[in-house]
Amino acid sequence: MVELQQDDLASQDVWRHAIERAQLGLWDWDLTTDRCFYSASWFAMLGYSETEFRHDSALWLHLTHPEDRERAVRSGERHLAGETGSIETELRLRHRDGRWIWVLDRGGIIERDASGRPLRAVGVQTDISRQKAAEAELADANAQIRLALEASSMGLWQFDIDTQKSLWDGRTREIFGLPPVGDELAREAWHAFLHPEDRERTEQAHAIPVSPDKPTRIGYRIIRADGHVRHVETLCKLHRLPGTSGRLVGTIRDVTEEHERQQQLATAARQDPLTGLLNRGGFEDVLTRWIAEAAGRPFGLYYIDLDFFKAINDTLGHAAGDAALRGVATRVGRAMPMAVMARLGGDEFAVALPLADEDPTMAAQSMLTAIRQVGPHTPQGQRQLGASIGVAIINSPHATPAEILARADDACYAAKSGGRNTWHLETEGQASSGMSTAQLVAELTIAMEDGRLRLFGQEIRALERPEQPTGRVEVLSRLLSRQGHLIAPGDFLPAAERFGMAAALDRYVIRTALKTFGQALGRGANLTLSFNLSAHTLSDPMLWDFVATVAEQTGAALNRLEFEITETAAFTNIGAAELFVTEARSRGCRVSLDDFGAGLSSFSYLRRFAVDSVKVDQSFVQNVESSPFDREVIKSLAAISRSMGVDVIAEGIETPAALAALLDQDLHITLGQGFLLHRPEPLAQVVARLVPGAQVKAVQPALL
Repeated sequence: MVELQQDDLASQDVWRHAIERAQLGLWDWDLTTDRCFYSASWFAMLGYSETEFRHDSALWLHLTHPEDRERAVRSGERHLAGETGSIETELRLRHRDGRWIWVLDRGGIIERDASGRPLRAVGVQTDISRQKAAEAELADANAQIRLALEASSMGLWQFDIDTQKSLWDGRTREIFGLPPVGDELAREAWHAFLHPEDRERTEQAHAIPVSPDKPTRIGYRIIRADGHVRHVETLCKLHRLPGTSGRLVGTIRDVTEEHERQQQLATAARQDPLTGLLNRGGFEDVLTRWIAEAAGRPFGLYYIDLDFFKAINDTLGHAAGDAALRGVATRVGRAMPMAVMARLGGDEFAVALPLADEDPTMAAQSMLTAIRQVGPHTPQGQRQLGASIGVAIINSPHATPAEILARADDACYAAKSGGRNTWHLETEGQASSGMSTAQLVAELTIAMEDGRLRLFGQEIRALERPEQPTGRVEVLSRLLSRQGHLIAPGDFLPAAERFGMAAALDRYVIRTALKTFGQALGRGANLTLSFNLSAHTLSDPMLWDFVATVAEQTGAALNRLEFEITETAAFTNIGAAELFVTEARSRGCRVSLDDFGAGLSSFSYLRRFAVDSVKVDQSFVQNVESSPFDREVIKSLAAISRSMGVDVIAEGIETPAALAALLDQDLHITLGQGFLLHRPEPLAQVVARLVPGAQVKAVQPALL
């Protein structure tokens, strides 16, 4: 019978094409033999060929998802039992590639015997995977919308323009403080809730015409029935209705907490949480306004840096440190009621104070007095707190907050360098460069990139024959401003130290000198270049690797290099300094102790470090001809150094009288350095004079 059915179907081309074009899978079940025919389109729908399976009534069940089998079988059994007029069920069938596709199975009995017993059933299965995916996506979207509405506590409302009546859902009524159920509300009812200050603006925003395409967002305040003021936000849109003026539909939600949170964030963005003072951002906003009026209303800017505050945190704990910071804010605020005060960060504060007729430094002294009263208190008594204060006078509108803060910060740094626990008033021309410390650091960074950081050299000469070169040259750096004048190292070197750029500067100088004059520093040349090393540089564990690598790359002989370290630099990291000195000496480099005698530990460093020479600090040299004390100090330093086989070099020789005094046989000074013997000049000129014919390599700053 199945064969006859198959032949019959094959002859009906129209029906076959229709089934295939409709992508329907046909099944024909002979209940007497339990054989089932499946059309080619059915196999194609599932990705199989007709030869892969036998035409068996259990085939479809074999491919059915386990979760759908029982439901699909029951649907067929109920129809065969006469309980339903047809078979109709949704189920999943396994595709040849392993995925599951959804199909809609529809069919029914088409032939019975004389007693009514079913003999044959026919049906089709349609791929509804896309429909099911769309339904799932829609269900997810609806679930998300419901969840969003619940999470946002959003209310829904409508307003009929013709009747001037509003319909509010329960959440909207709750927002306005009304019972959750009730009749329509007249327009006047909503109007009565509006905050008086927002009423006119809000009613205009709701007025027609409202865009029918894009929702209008409106925020306003209401006064609830219980008297509480709330901030609300509504989205409304005009819905056109035939024969009417239309209807406003919208949502509403209570945004009071969000508004308060934004206000708190706005305050926090300008306020220091620990002290309640303005933070840097808030203070700069104030300074912007004050600067604009500075020509007619000058003011003083006081930069406060607490002295030894770290010791309080380390010994008494951070709670004591926080209490001290709050105490500073309170005490200074009371002492300066007309001032605006800010905490800039850490233990740094700033105060802006309108200038009166009195000396502006009187306010600085009052601030110091207030800070000294802060404490903190310990079981042993009160530990006095101190501060360094920099004062800048602002009387011109031609500046920015960052610039005037930098000026006051520079003055503060001068106060700290001058002994701490004091104040320093910025003076005209305080920095010969005309730039703040921060500006100098920025300029130095750019100068190292574009080649405006120039190398100079100053020779060390023999005192008995000062006109004859010794071949020993100290490498110095000079910063060329963008206007073309030289900025002295006394300006930019402290700035580099302060902002942690000293190590980068030292590396730049060493690398540039060796790359430029590598050939002149070859073995046998009468030239030794001496480089000053900062404390930051000495603390670098990779320092020697850097020196050795650059020397190898440039061909410079290590025994033609000398490194000068000061007592201060060595003290900062004596372990690192000792390792570097040992490594440098073992490779043939010379090492010199600079500013020798200026510190209390000079002789202990001379004993600890194996050096080649010491440079007597110029403070003893400048008045050697008139100061017996200085003469005795130099004599002692020279005697001890000579006994250890160390050369002695006198620094800062600027007058013939000083030179004559140093030539005294009692002092035994043979080498010197200073403007009288040789004024610094471009290093290229010095090298050309000392090593005639030496090749000098031009070095591009970008390659450094």
